[in-house]
Amino acid sequence: MAHYAFLNDKNIVTEVITGKDETELIDGLTPEVWYGNYRNQKCVRTSYNNKIRYNYAGIGYTYDSDADAFIAPQCHPECTLDNKYQWKCNVVGIDLP
Repeated sequence: MAHYAFLNDKNIVTEVITGKDETELIDGLTPEVWYGNYRNQKCVRTSYNNKIRYNYAGIGYTYDSDADAFIAPQCHPECTLDNKYQWKCNVVGIDLP
């Protein structure tokens, strides 16, 4: 079992599904390719335990193909991305999950 994120044309996650294991082929294609072709939408595997692409994808997240990372929406302008592509806030008194 593996998880896959579907992306719109701006690389924003629109849906996350559970699908075939990433090592299995479907009609000779990797699950990412097969699911993407089936839905006519880009499909990228995501990891529930954050072993790939830094963060588990969620609806509204952005996929940065250069960094190969899923990035949560920025909660406010004072936040900055750390080296694990997670938002960190430098404003005193604001704690993020």
